[in-house]
Amino acid sequence: MYGTIFNLHVKAGHEEALQKTFNDRGNQVKPKGMVAWFVMKPDDKDHWIGVAVFETKEDHVANANDPLQHESFLKMMEHLESEPTWTDGTYVVGETA
Repeated sequence: MYGTIFNLHVKAGHEEALQKTFNDRGNQVKPKGMVAWFVMKPDDKDHWIGVAVFETKEDHVANANDPLQHESFLKMMEHLESEPTWTDGTYVVGETA
């Protein structure tokens, strides 16, 4: 599996709006090869952390280049102080319930 881990610095007062943006994206068709994605608000950090998991690197790249994903990215950016930082790579260990 392949994917990305990302850090989001949310503008003050924009948390609910950002959550709505993510939820609205969830109502669209799931991208090809997407296994799962999560966004966490850590107890001990001032930014959110997300993870996206795809079956293959090709699926991940195709999603990143999808015009619908770009629209979602632009809507997300309205609620962020800066562009997310991304760490892409192959997941080498994992387990699901």
